[in-house]
Amino acid sequence: MKISALAFNLLAMTLYKGNIMTKRDFLDIHDHDEATLRGILKRAGELKAGLKAGKRPKLLEDVQLGMIFEKASTRTRVSFEVGISQLGGHAVVMTSQDSQLGRGETIEDTARVLSRYLDMIMIRTFKHDSLQKLAEYADVPVINGLTDASHPCQVMTDVFTFEEHVGEIKGRTIAWVGDCNNMTQSWIHAADAFGFQLQIAAPEELAFMEVSSPNVTITQDLEEAVRGADAVTTDTWVSMGDNDAERRKALLAPYQVTDAVMNLAAEHAIFLHCLPAHREEEATGSVMDGARSVIFDEAENRLHVQKAIMLWCLGK
Repeated sequence: MKISALAFNLLAMTLYKGNIMTKRDFLDIHDHDEATLRGILKRAGELKAGLKAGKRPKLLEDVQLGMIFEKASTRTRVSFEVGISQLGGHAVVMTSQDSQLGRGETIEDTARVLSRYLDMIMIRTFKHDSLQKLAEYADVPVINGLTDASHPCQVMTDVFTFEEHVGEIKGRTIAWVGDCNNMTQSWIHAADAFGFQLQIAAPEELAFMEVSSPNVTITQDLEEAVRGADAVTTDTWVSMGDNDAERRKALLAPYQVTDAVMNLAAEHAIFLHCLPAHREEEATGSVMDGARSVIFDEAENRLHVQKAIMLWCLGK
């Protein structure tokens, strides 16, 4: 008897090492143990090497990925859409304007309906609660493409990119420069999961997080955070939804990543930025285009890491 690709994938998701299991969501880094995260990164490396060698195995043939965008996107949309295509599947793109979400349908009802059509859902949204409700009510895996609280796909990519250029991240030091935002939260999760030190430099007014992890420190002293670090990373000062742009820029101006700041880091240190960037604000053009910058490798690697995440979600 033949069964549909959807039915096959739902059945496959219930079997793992001989045990019945619930569906696999990828909502936050701290939801998973290091072995699982390491497995995803290892798979990403294999997929990248294979693609460079001209290999595009159709590991998710006929799989349907739904992508919900309540926040605008370049890298997230293109990397997921190209990624599922390279794996043999298809993407359906929805914005609030394109769906009943924009007309008041609940996220719970949307989750129930989309589960009847799709094999997997990625959502890029504002409220973390929307992500959690979608995952709770969907019968298919859900991936966090970004919320106001976290950005796990990006930070998994950043860890992958660091190890590609510098070596194993365990025991190393990463300096985060800027405000405490969704990226910072996922970096905190990663520091605990992978065993590295995260040194956050942020103005007191924008250091919103209370951190109890022994792997994480928060300081207002930029030089203290960056000195000797193996990587320096930052983000735009004004994100989608922020309505106090001028105040934020004034507070963050002393935290701009310049060549002088990079020279405080270790000699081998790299510069990371999740993009998009506002050049000459959070970082100078000379840093972004300099020899230590790996920002475009980092952007490319979203493709490979997210393909690995999708494969993991479907038990492939």
